[in-house]
Amino acid sequence: MVSVGRYPAPMRNDYSNVTADSVAGVTTDALAAADALVDSIVTADAASYAATIAPLDDIAAITSDAYGKGAFMARVHPDAAVRDAAIAAEEQLTKWGTDLVFRRDLYEAVARFAGSEEAASLTGTRRRMLDFVVRDFRRAGHELADDARDRLQELRRRLVELEVEFGRNLDEFDDGIEVTRDQLAGTSADYIARLEKVGDDHYRVSLDYPDYMPFMQQATDRDLRRRLQHKFWNRAAEENQPLLEEAVRIRREIAHLLGSPTWADHAMEVKMAEAPSRVAEFYDSVVPGLTSRAEDELAAWTALAAAEYDSRVEPWDTTFLDNLQRKRDYGIDQDEVAAYFPLEQTIEGMFDLTGDVFGLDYSRVTDTAAWHPDVLLYEIRNRGDDTPVAYFYADLFPRDGKFGHAAAFPIVYGRQRPDGSWTTPVAAIVANFTKPTEDAPSLLKHDEALTLFHEFGHILHFCLSAVKETRFSGFDTEWDFVEAPSQIMENWMWEPEVLQRFARHHVTGEPIPADLVANLVAARDLNEGLFTMRQVFLGKLDLGMHAVADEVDLQEVYRTAFEYTLVPFHEGTFFPASFGHLMGGYDAGYYGYLWARVYGDDMFSVFEDEGIVSPTVGARYRNEVLSTGGSRDAMDHLRAFLGREPSSAAFLRKLGLETGG
Repeated sequence: MVSVGRYPAPMRNDYSNVTADSVAGVTTDALAAADALVDSIVTADAASYAATIAPLDDIAAITSDAYGKGAFMARVHPDAAVRDAAIAAEEQLTKWGTDLVFRRDLYEAVARFAGSEEAASLTGTRRRMLDFVVRDFRRAGHELADDARDRLQELRRRLVELEVEFGRNLDEFDDGIEVTRDQLAGTSADYIARLEKVGDDHYRVSLDYPDYMPFMQQATDRDLRRRLQHKFWNRAAEENQPLLEEAVRIRREIAHLLGSPTWADHAMEVKMAEAPSRVAEFYDSVVPGLTSRAEDELAAWTALAAAEYDSRVEPWDTTFLDNLQRKRDYGIDQDEVAAYFPLEQTIEGMFDLTGDVFGLDYSRVTDTAAWHPDVLLYEIRNRGDDTPVAYFYADLFPRDGKFGHAAAFPIVYGRQRPDGSWTTPVAAIVANFTKPTEDAPSLLKHDEALTLFHEFGHILHFCLSAVKETRFSGFDTEWDFVEAPSQIMENWMWEPEVLQRFARHHVTGEPIPADLVANLVAARDLNEGLFTMRQVFLGKLDLGMHAVADEVDLQEVYRTAFEYTLVPFHEGTFFPASFGHLMGGYDAGYYGYLWARVYGDDMFSVFEDEGIVSPTVGARYRNEVLSTGGSRDAMDHLRAFLGREPSSAAFLRKLGLETGG
C-alpha cells in the first residue's frame, strides 16, 4: 500500500499560485543568473574546469529549474493566460540556450581550457563533460566563416519558434463529432455515460484519447469511425503543415551548412546509431520478416471485414477488427479487462512491483500545491530509509488546453550542487486516462495500463539518477536509448505473476481470473506484425523527411511511408501535422522506439532467466542503467548490466522472427 506523507517545505514549489507574471518572472530571473555565470566564464583570469566548464553545468541546472517552475506550465496549467506566458517562457529559454553555444567569447574560453594541461588530465564524467561541450561548439559552427555561423544561429532560433508554435497548436486544438445514442452502438454503457451530453439525445465524441480510442475500437458505425479518424489525423493540420514544411527545410539547410549531407546524418552523430546507414540496416533486418507476418495477419482481418461488412480493410477499421478478434478468438472484452485495472489500484500495484524489484518505497503527498486539483504527488524513498530520493507528480486526466498525449517531464534534475549538497529530482507524468465519475473509478484498458507503466519507466530513469552533473542526469542519455528503460517496464504488464498481484475487480475485489490473464498473455502477439509495421511507417515517415539531401514533398513522403502499414491510405489526411514527435525532439530519431526496444527486450531477458521480480537483477539494473544516466555511453550500460555484448535475439523472438546475435 502507498503510505501518506508530507512534502518537505524546502523542496516545495507552490504551483497553486502560479500566474502569468510569476512564469515570466522566474524565467527572467533564471536567465539573469545564467548570464552572470557566462560573464564569469569569459572574464575569468585563467581557464580551468572550475571556472570554465563547471559553471556551464550550473547554467543547465538554473535553466532547467526555470523550465520546471515556469515553461512546463504550458503543458498542464488550466489557465490559458498562464499557458500563453509559459509558451513564451519556453521559447525564451530555448532561444537563450540555442544562442549560448554561438557566443564566440564563450567558445574561445572553452577552447583555451580544452588545450590546457588540466584538460588533458581529466577523467571520468569531467572528461566526458569537456568532450561534450567541445562537440556542442563544433556543431554550432565555430569552424565556419562568420556569415555562415550567423545564418546557422538565425536558423536555429527560427526552428525553436516553429517547434513551440507547433506544440501549442496541438495542445489547444479541440474538435470532435456529435452522435445520437443509436450511433454509439457497440460502445459500452460506461463509455456513453462519460461522454459529454449535447441536448437530449446527442453526445460529443472528442479527439481526447479516452473518447477517441474506445470509439475506434468498439463503435459499429464504420462511417462515423472514418469521420472521427479523419478529424483525428488532421488535428491542427491547417496550422501545422506549413510549420513542419518550414522546419524540414531549415533542418536540411543547417545540415548542409555544417557539412552533413542530411539532417539525419547531423542528428545521428550524437545517437547510438551514429549514421542513417545503420538505421537502414536495422530496418532491412526486420522489415521483410515483419511484412510476411503482417500479410498473414491482414489476411485474417480481410476475411473478418468481408464477413462483418462486406468490404476491404480500411485504416479506420484496424483497431475495431483487432478488438473483434480479441473478443472472438480469446474471449477478451476490453471493458471487462478494464474492470480489473482501476487507476489507483494499478498505481499501487506498480509501486509494489517496482518497490520489490528496485528496493523502493512510495508515499502519497497530501498537500500537493499543484496546478490542478486532479494532480497527485508522490515521494520515492529507498526501502527502509526515510530520506526522499525523488518526487513526481501524476497529472492523468484530460482537460482543455492540456498536453494531449502521454509523457514524462523533467521538473528538477538531480545533481550535486557546488557546495556538495544534493538536489532531489522532481518529475511529472502527464497523461489522458478516463476520468472517474460519481459512479465509477477511472478504469484502465490494458493498453492504457501499459502506457502508465511505460511512462513510469521514464520517471524511474529520471528520479533514480545518481550522476553529479546536470548534463548527464536522469534520462539525458542517447536519444535512441532513452525509450529502452520505459519499454522494459511494459514487459511486466504481460506477466501472470505480476498481474495477479494487483489486478482486482473494482466492485467485487476478486482477483483477475487466471483464464482471463492466460487469454491476455496469449493474445499479446496478436497482430504484432501489423502494429510493429505501423511503427516502421512512423520511422520511415520521419526518415523520409530528414534523411534526404534535397527538397521533399511531405504529402508524398507521408503517402509513401504509409504503405508500410499495408492498409489503404486515408485520403484527405495529413497525419504528420499532428505527429508531435517530429517537432518535439524525435526528428530523425523516431526509429529509436523500435531500436530501443531491441535493448529493452534484451535487458528484460535477464529477468526472464534469473527471476521476473528478482531484487538482485533489479539492483543490478538500477545501478548499471537507471542511476548512471548519461554518464557513459548507453552501450557501456548494456554491457555492464548484461555481462555480455547486447543481442537482438529476445527482440526477434518476440516478433516471431528468426533469432540472431
